[in-house]
Formats: sequence, structure tokens, C-alpha cells
Amino acid sequence: MNSVTAGQEPIEVAWFSALCDDDYEFLGVPDPTLQSSWDHCASIVTAADRHGYDNVLLPSGYALGIDNAAFAAAIATRTEQIRLLLAIRMGEFVAPQVVRQAATLQQIAAGRLTINIISSDLPGETMASEPRYRRSTEYMHVIRELLDGRPVDFHGEFLDLTLDPPRIAVEGSGCPPYYFGGLSEAARECAARAADVFLMWPDVVSGVRRVKADMDARAAAYGRTLAYGWRSHVIVRETEDEARAAARRLLSKLDDATGAEIRARSLDSKSAGVARQAELRDGADEEGYASRHLWTGVGRARSGAGAAIVGDPDQVRDTIGELAKAGMSAFILSGYPHLAECDLFARYVLPDLNHGRLEIEPQPVVLNS
Repeated sequence: MNSVTAGQEPIEVAWFSALCDDDYEFLGVPDPTLQSSWDHCASIVTAADRHGYDNVLLPSGYALGIDNAAFAAAIATRTEQIRLLLAIRMGEFVAPQVVRQAATLQQIAAGRLTINIISSDLPGETMASEPRYRRSTEYMHVIRELLDGRPVDFHGEFLDLTLDPPRIAVEGSGCPPYYFGGLSEAARECAARAADVFLMWPDVVSGVRRVKADMDARAAAYGRTLAYGWRSHVIVRETEDEARAAARRLLSKLDDATGAEIRARSLDSKSAGVARQAELRDGADEEGYASRHLWTGVGRARSGAGAAIVGDPDQVRDTIGELAKAGMSAFILSGYPHLAECDLFARYVLPDLNHGRLEIEPQPVVLNS
């Protein structure tokens, strides 16, 4: 085992399913064979399962790609050990629907479901950030109570319901942990009150430590603790020169106008987290490196997580190990094309990481300070 990870607590290593039309050989150049579809996305997830990844993110977007809940139900029957990190957009559902759907998916997947909370608008509508996150906090409370088999008698700002849990929830395995990310003040407060795993997009290590310290203090004020996760891309090759060449090749057919159009498609394109990714990109060197192994070029044609860990196997392992020492215990990785990079990371890095499923006890949601 690599010395960077030996002796540390196991980290969870997850891959990404590219459900939202986010797969390319060359960024910005659509490839019909890599578009979101059952066959293509299933090939990524079954490969990740076969390679021994611990979890896989199933993202969701209204306009982009196939539906992730329908996909999760189907892929659960085609996989054996990998957990399914289902993104749920709070603006698109009502709480009882989410409860029944999640409990059903838990049954199909034999308890392998985890949940990525997205504090979204309803497509076609816009809600200001602060009330949107307050709404998410209420939803997270009600969903957790019902999935844990408890009745709710809740009368809040956005939800007003008195409801017993459905039978399938009472007989199920309880509410999965909530993975949640966001850098705005409202997002951080929501996470401190309601999340179990706080996800960060790429940043330099000093930035990661600052955010973690702030979130530790916020959670402690509510009598809670958080685990932390890192979401980024990765490019690993036998040598650093080959990895950097692969990064350059990925951008070799991208023009700035196409990149800007791709970034603007995302429903989170104006969030605080996206702004931080742009800041990181603006401060990078002429090749796009914010630090030696953190390359921001991906963000030229992608909203959301906009940087990649780039290097040879030892360098990528060392970078992950440094982030683990900074407090990251879950890593959600991806690369372009996603299936090919899934195979490369599994060949060069995954066997030498001390990894396993992230085992945490979900905590109650705190609605009032």
C-alpha cells in the first residue's frame, strides 16, 4: 500500500456516470457515441462496479440526458457491490414522492442507495438562494423522518403536512446519508443543519482547509458533525508528461465561445461554487494549473467541478493522500472519456488506495437554532 494512504482511515472512492450529456473525447465536441443513454451510462457504472469503486454519482439535470432515478432502478439490478449516489433536485419533487421513490430504490439495490441533495429551482422558475436553501432544509428533515419510519406533523415555511411513513419506508433500511455541496452563506447553513457529507469542488489544499474549518464550526454550533468529500476530475498516465499531454489533447478542439455556451447550460451556472471555480481558473498559470497537479482546463467547458488532478500514478495518489490528510474522506472522481478514464484510474491508482464505503451515522436535521 502506498505510504501516503497507509495508516489513514479508509477513504470512499466513487466514479461518475455521465448521465447529463457530459462525456467527450475532446471537450466541446459532441460525440453521439458518448451521449447520455442507457447503454453508454450503464457501461460506465458496471465497469466501476467491476473495478471495485465504492460508490458512483448519478447526476440529474432537467434538460440534459436521461432520468437518473429510472436509471438507478435499472442499474441496481446489473451491479453487485457499488453504492448508487442518486442526485435529487429538491425543486422538482414533493417530499412524499421522494420518500416512496428512495425506499423503493433501497429495496431494489439492497441498501446500496446514498443521496446527493441538490438545492435546485423548479425548471422554468427561479427562487432566490436563501429561501431555496431553507426549503431544502425542510425537505431534508421531512424526508429523513419518513424514511426512518417516523410520522411527521410539520408546519414550516414551505412544507405543511401531517403524514405517516409509507409501509415500504417503515420496513426499509432507513434514510441514506445526505451528500451535499454549496459555498454560499445559505448553502453552508443548510449543510451545517442537515447534511452528513459536505462535498467540495476542486480547490488548492489551503482553500479546502479554510472551508472545512468554517463548516466544522457551523455544524458544531448545531451539535452536529460533518464528513467531507471532494468532487473533481482526474487524468492519470504512466508519466507526468503523458498526463499533461492528455490534458492538452482534451482541450485541443475547444473554442472559447463553445466553452462559454456549455457552461451556461447548467442550472447552477451562477452559483457561488461556480464563481470559485472561475476564480481558481483565473489565477492559474498559462497552462491552467492552479497548483502542480490541479489543472483548471476542464472548467473552460464545464459548469460545476472545473478542475482535474493530473499526474502519474504516484503523483495522483500523493495528491489524494494530501487531501485526505486535510480531512477529505470521500472522493467523487471522473475523467474524459469517462469509461476510459475509469479503467485507467482503476489500473494505476485504485488498488493502492486504502478505500471502502464511507460508513457514517446520519444525524437529525436541525431546523431551528
